[in-house]
Amino acid sequence: MKAIQVFKLAAATALVAASFQVYAQDASAPAAAAASGPTATAQHNVNQSKAALKQARAANRALSRKVRSALARTNNLSVSNITVRAKDGAVTLQGTVPEQSQIERAGSVAKGVDGVTSVHNALTIRPVGT
Repeated sequence: MKAIQVFKLAAATALVAASFQVYAQDASAPAAAAASGPTATAQHNVNQSKAALKQARAANRALSRKVRSALARTNNLSVSNITVRAKDGAVTLQGTVPEQSQIERAGSVAKGVDGVTSVHNALTIRPVGT
């Protein structure tokens, strides 16, 4: 026998064997499947979680804007290459500034903003023109 015929015979045998394991469902099966779906309480909890997550994201964005605004109002601080990220009061400053003194100034300004619990200052020095 050729290999193709052997393969076809094996596949047909597997299908016949699998069909013996199949069973019929009665009319109550769709109702049982619907009853096992998410309950009203679980759906309510999911909706509350989504609302809380949305509110937390909005608060993080607002805090980032407040810190960015405070940095922009600071004299002798180049904020064009600074990125501000906030999460639950923890602020991260990333990017580059031209002088070491600006790194320290940016960190202290960020700490002084209401709502900031901690500051991770990841700013680096990059001289102008490089």
